[in-house]
Amino acid sequence: MDNNIIEENIKTEYEVVGVRFKDMGKVYYFDPCGISASVGDDLIVDTARGLEFGNVAVANKIVEAKEVVLPLRAVIRFATDEDKNKNAENKKKEKEAFDICLERIAFFGLEMKLVECEYTFDNSKLLFYFTSDGRVDFRELVKDLAATFRTRIELRQIGIRDETKMIGGLGVCGMPFCCKRFLDDFGQVTIKMAKEQNLSLNSQKISGACGRLMCCLRYEHNVYEEEIRKTPKVDSIVDTPDGRGVVCETVPLAGIVKVKFSDGEQQYIRQYHRDNISVVTTPKQNNSASDETAE
Repeated sequence: MDNNIIEENIKTEYEVVGVRFKDMGKVYYFDPCGISASVGDDLIVDTARGLEFGNVAVANKIVEAKEVVLPLRAVIRFATDEDKNKNAENKKKEKEAFDICLERIAFFGLEMKLVECEYTFDNSKLLFYFTSDGRVDFRELVKDLAATFRTRIELRQIGIRDETKMIGGLGVCGMPFCCKRFLDDFGQVTIKMAKEQNLSLNSQKISGACGRLMCCLRYEHNVYEEEIRKTPKVDSIVDTPDGRGVVCETVPLAGIVKVKFSDGEQQYIRQYHRDNISVVTTPKQNNSASDETAE
């Protein structure tokens, strides 16, 4: 009986509100605590570093327990005009702090690139984000900044993809960076994705401004995987309306398969849709048969 009571008390769903703290930043879920918020509303929420000012990206909704990290922190209230003015003032102060920090970095001769700075809503902490090729001893810099701003200072080293997202710019497609425009998190991108899309493996052609593989390589990856799965592999032996041949080239998205035929010493290639041919053996099966013959 006690076990049944425990099972009943375990929640499988939670009501949440999705909040962002930066433009196109990651969305974090909070317990609305009875507040009904709409997309675009400004809220004051409880976070690990105190009260923060955020913008609603996802209105109240019910999600499964596996989608949240417990315990859910609470929405405190709708942001007041005073809160909004304070947040705007913090933005101005951040620009001033950025310039001062740049001067101090140059003074101490540190090999680091300042990317952005951020005040917590209550001004209890000032965070500086930077990139660097190696480790940086910034202890003296922190002491100097703490004396200047009279608040707690935190320096965070970030990756080059995070830097690109913060700064923004135009991609090779001529559009603003995806990470700056709509991506709220970075997904894994691999060279395999470029191979399956039959793209050039020249790193300069498939890398973004950040120097990493372009995020857009993964957008159509699932479609390519599905179409490649349905398309005979190169070197497969297939039966066609014109007889048996060997696949020499494929265009998975169009479902096109080019088949090579041998007629004595002459060879010729014909094109078919994959639905009009049938696979006799795959390249792996062909190799296995050759190995058995050799034995």
